Amino acid sequence: MAKLEVKDVTFSYDNVTTIIKDINLTLNDGELVCLLGVSGGGKSTLFHIISGLNTPQQGQVLLNGEDITGQTGRVSYMLQKDMLLPYRTVVDNVALPMIIKGMKKKEARRIASGYFEQFGLEGTQELYPAELSGGMRQRAALLRTYLFSGDVALLDEPFSALDTLTKGEMHRWYLDVMNDIRLSTIFITHDIDEAILLSDRIYLLTGKPGTIADEIVIEEPKPRRKDFNLSEDFLRYKREIISKIGA
Repeated sequence: MAKLEVKDVTFSYDNVTTIIKDINLTLNDGELVCLLGVSGGGKSTLFHIISGLNTPQQGQVLLNGEDITGQTGRVSYMLQKDMLLPYRTVVDNVALPMIIKGMKKKEARRIASGYFEQFGLEGTQELYPAELSGGMRQRAALLRTYLFSGDVALLDEPFSALDTLTKGEMHRWYLDVMNDIRLSTIFITHDIDEAILLSDRIYLLTGKPGTIADEIVIEEPKPRRKDFNLSEDFLRYKREIISKIGA
């Protein structure tokens, strides 16, 4: 059974403008799947549906076989910006989802602090977001996302604001920590190289309304070899994607 399944999902605004149509995708346990496509194709709309923020006119979202269509709080969703609250310490930012769900602040802080070393954040607990680098802020935001719901995370271009060197470091770190905590991830990006480097599978979302044009399986084993992005295999994947999305 897939960890997450989207079945025959169609969504229209005001029942007039169809944004996505007949979307089918799966996410398996511990897998990283990418949604790749041009702007305006409906990727964020699909995330809103998976996370329960919007309810589709047609179709279902299943988590571990259970219908969660239209239910919030079941799947974590991280936006492009880290959205850390500037007036809260890092540990209080990270613990916030558990506090919102009714856990005592002291207990939520204790649980959150237990992950700081694993997420490369040890020593930052009592700092404020403005005192962190961009990469550290994203680590904190990713930990908060994980603590909201430990099964599945939806990431909407979380590394797009980082410089090239920091982004590469974050890619390697995220793959390592995701494997350690057995997190299943669906990832939105417009960056073809990023999609190939990170993904087990890539869904190409194209057209208006957005539809799944193709699914590409990345056969390169993880952890990826350091020169994978310079290999002929990498370029073959990139040429295939470009030809299919018209980028």
